[in-house]
Amino acid sequence: MTEQHFVLLRGLTRESAHWGDFVPQLQAAFPHAKLTLLDLPGAGPYFQETSPNSVKGILESVRMQALEKGALGKSATLIAISLGGMVGWEWLLRYPKDFSSAVLINTSLGGLSPFYRRLRWQCYGQLFAAAGNRAIEAREPALLKLLSNREDNYRQTANDWIAIQKARPVSGKNAYRQLYAAATYRPGGAKPKPPVLLLNSLGDKLVSPHCSTAIAQKWQLELHTHPWGGHDLTLDASEWVVAEVGDWLKKTQAAG
Repeated sequence: MTEQHFVLLRGLTRESAHWGDFVPQLQAAFPHAKLTLLDLPGAGPYFQETSPNSVKGILESVRMQALEKGALGKSATLIAISLGGMVGWEWLLRYPKDFSSAVLINTSLGGLSPFYRRLRWQCYGQLFAAAGNRAIEAREPALLKLLSNREDNYRQTANDWIAIQKARPVSGKNAYRQLYAAATYRPGGAKPKPPVLLLNSLGDKLVSPHCSTAIAQKWQLELHTHPWGGHDLTLDASEWVVAEVGDWLKKTQAAG
């Protein structure tokens, strides 16, 4: 039997450490699976690099990481969120043999959804005020309130995020270049060859859940919706995401 392999990719200005409890929960659900965590250029261990300002440019950098780690092939499932989901979509289009399947969470595609849904207009003031604050101790809790609806976890998660940013700070320049890449991404009309599961959340304050619905409707893809989770769905409802991934993979693999 081929070893199950998961490749994980985060979104805008976030890094592998932001997966939090999701990684050990995914490993517990798939105890024999290999997990490979990738990072966008300009974040995580690559925080001193300059991020490309296009999804295609980011993809080539991230794919090189995956190749170096031996993470690609017919047993690999990509799990990607937000900007990571856009990179993942382009990856499936350009290199369809790299993955057997993919789970894309709270993502959006230019040309399919308007800009005010891809970045909800209601959050502009809060987002740009938080992003423009150079004080990490103030910026990270403000971003957390925008990305998560788990108020019971705010204090601990904010402390974790502050520590991450102090250790590997994402520069304002890289944040802007990643945001520009996301805003200008237009994938065209092709459908990825590997099967894709879309997950979204009705409580997403950053990206409208309609963006995932639009992708699902255009390409007849399976979409599962969480009723209250925020944009960072693996933070707010990690156990739900793990269960959805497991159930869908069983069904997909049974179908051949």
